[in-house]
Amino acid sequence: MKKLLTVAALALCAGVASANSVEDRYNAACVFCHSTGAAGAPKVGDQAAWAPRLEKGMDTLIKHSKEGFGAMPPRGMCMDCSDDEYRALIEYMSKSK
Repeated sequence: MKKLLTVAALALCAGVASANSVEDRYNAACVFCHSTGAAGAPKVGDQAAWAPRLEKGMDTLIKHSKEGFGAMPPRGMCMDCSDDEYRALIEYMSKSK
């Protein structure tokens, strides 16, 4: 599974660099797993799935995004995201739709 995610990350890297808004960044880097729940990724807007993660604190979630956690690869398919961008992405994905 990690090989699949790594290949997908490499395929999407070029599109991530041109992302401007949080939604653009999400669509370029996060949508692959967080729209489908692939490998247990919490889906966008699924507050029940996000709640236990958010309880760990934003610093921990940013660390997991940068270092990888479980099936999530390091940098979470956003090779050039800053901590602030990871924070914005996490907030975007964890809010109810």
